[in-house]
Amino acid sequence: MIALAIEGKQRPSEVFAKEIEDLGTYGHPDITFVIGGSLGLSPAVMQRANDTLSFGKLTLPHQLMRLVLMEQIYRAFMISAGRPYHK
Repeated sequence: MIALAIEGKQRPSEVFAKEIEDLGTYGHPDITFVIGGSLGLSPAVMQRANDTLSFGKLTLPHQLMRLVLMEQIYRAFMISAGRPYHK
């Protein structure tokens, strides 16, 4: 489980792509992303998370954050496949 939260770790697209690829390669093909609300995620959810991810300090509506996340996942797969989408 990866918790999306303002206080999460920020990473470049290439690093995110490598992490996603490694999860699939090393036996963790199912990834769950949990999007925090405007008040963040509960401490229990943050403790349960295997990792955290932040797209910056902006607060975005859930619908928009889902779109941003999907675009970044797609970008990660394109980077891993050696496709030029990310440029």
